[in-house]
Amino acid sequence: MGAAVRLRGGEQGGAAGADGYTASRRRAGGEAAAWPGLFSSFCVDGFREWSRNRHLDDDTVSGSSWITENNVQHSLSQTAKTTRKPYCGYKQQTLSKREQAEQESLLAAIQWPKPPSRKIAFVQSTDPARSDFMIVKPSGFFKVGDQLEVLVRMKDFQGKLKQYGGDYLQARIHSPLLKAGATGRIVDCRNGLYKVFFTLLWPGEVKVSVSLVHPSEAIQVLLRLREERPDRVYFKSSFKSGRYSETTECNVCLPGDLPVCNFTDLYTGEPWFCYKPRKLSCASRINHAKGGYQKGLLTQEESLFFQSDVNIKRPILSSGPDSVIVKPKAFTESSNTDRAEDPTVSPSGYYYEDEWRSRTHWIHHFNKSDDITKCLQGKVIHLFGDSTIRQWFEYLTAFVPDLVEFNLGSPKNVGPFMSVDLKHNILLKFRCHGPPIRFSTVFSSELRYIANELNGIVGGRNTVIAITIWSHFSTFPVEVYIRRLRNIRRSIIQLLDRSPKTLIVIRTANVQELGPEVSLFNSDWYSFQLDSVMRKMFSGIAVHFVDAWEMSLAHYLPHNLHPKEVIVKNQIDAFLSYVCPLQT
Repeated sequence: MGAAVRLRGGEQGGAAGADGYTASRRRAGGEAAAWPGLFSSFCVDGFREWSRNRHLDDDTVSGSSWITENNVQHSLSQTAKTTRKPYCGYKQQTLSKREQAEQESLLAAIQWPKPPSRKIAFVQSTDPARSDFMIVKPSGFFKVGDQLEVLVRMKDFQGKLKQYGGDYLQARIHSPLLKAGATGRIVDCRNGLYKVFFTLLWPGEVKVSVSLVHPSEAIQVLLRLREERPDRVYFKSSFKSGRYSETTECNVCLPGDLPVCNFTDLYTGEPWFCYKPRKLSCASRINHAKGGYQKGLLTQEESLFFQSDVNIKRPILSSGPDSVIVKPKAFTESSNTDRAEDPTVSPSGYYYEDEWRSRTHWIHHFNKSDDITKCLQGKVIHLFGDSTIRQWFEYLTAFVPDLVEFNLGSPKNVGPFMSVDLKHNILLKFRCHGPPIRFSTVFSSELRYIANELNGIVGGRNTVIAITIWSHFSTFPVEVYIRRLRNIRRSIIQLLDRSPKTLIVIRTANVQELGPEVSLFNSDWYSFQLDSVMRKMFSGIAVHFVDAWEMSLAHYLPHNLHPKEVIVKNQIDAFLSYVCPLQT
């Protein structure tokens, strides 16, 4: 879907009328009048359960949190009996009891509601065009700091109310003229009904936008692919000796009985294998690269659940008003609206006049390059991860005149990269994470795991480390990601133990543009699940978060795997505000 439709759903009411549903959905009275009764009878118990147990959800520190009715009972009851097919027989991990319990808990926490049947006909799947939402008390009196409640009702392509949950929604409030925006908290009542809660954070007219990212029926396909087809992105390595070379396929797991080269990391135990070349030794490997994407992953019926203009990131329109008027807070009222001490506050921040205002820490906006230079003077900054944190390297190098890139002869967009400011003693470095990584070509000698790199850093008050790792793991079972984060977490804890003044920042995942093919490899739903796991695994550790998820979802620009510069600039501001915190 187009970005204007997705992000400005409230403004598109007239245009949406062409699909034939707007007029019938905006009838005064009628269906809209029945909404409160529906939700009081179907969803109130789930909301009360969420309210009583919200501390468990707080671990995700996510303003776009996804909560299901009776979430806590469901998670705990599943923890002891989560049984899943092992991913590759030879790759069985030896976990301590604590690690096993954590893994079971994490897998249970991201379990997703399933349709009542494995086979749901397309016409019975969720149709965003027939679905609708309504604002509770849209004409009520609202002031900054209040909660806004929105009710969402899902219907199928026959216009019938859905009787089960599991749809993946995204929601935001925004004021286009103010360039303001924030994400919402979604509660799945698991019966086709949803509640969305927003904190009103600025005065003026505030619009509500709700989008269906994937119907619940599509989520089940994504689940199947994650468990059964982790090979849908494949990798390759070249082996060379003299003038002779061979290229073979590589992955975390390789099927069949062909001989393989075992490149499992000796220190972390991270598995990686390539089929053995016919004539060359395994030691002759010279590089790693993305091989490609498998085709023909879906049945004809499944492909109907992934249509760009039908059910991927499509707006859900309102059956009534789609905006409210918010009054300023009285001058005498005291509130922590702009900055809360609780780091799990949701949403974690909001945009106002295109600047991100965090609710977890004070943000200084580094609008002048001199301010960045002053902040980073005398420091070594390590950036580890994928291309989304490489954007930080590119932004800082381009924005700060004295920060000059030193040509290491690395492949474009791959790295490693290094920029130096000799005058102010600043060293900025970027290195991609180890496989799996879908970069074009990485020299074998530059394939490094973040955990091992962290073990080689002395640390100290002038050492700054930023990490992001998520996108390249979306095609694998979650256990593969948990293993990687466990290794990184162990190295972080050891680094902070020997050098407690080292600053470590984690950049979260972000949303992106989706189409039928991209959804099968890098869906926001995959990213959301991995991001939830990451936040839980790093909660309680002395690391800071740059909430790239909310910063990309709350903004008015089209979703993009690599967010535009205005969003990257706000990420950098949040990052540097940890490096050089404002004195308050």
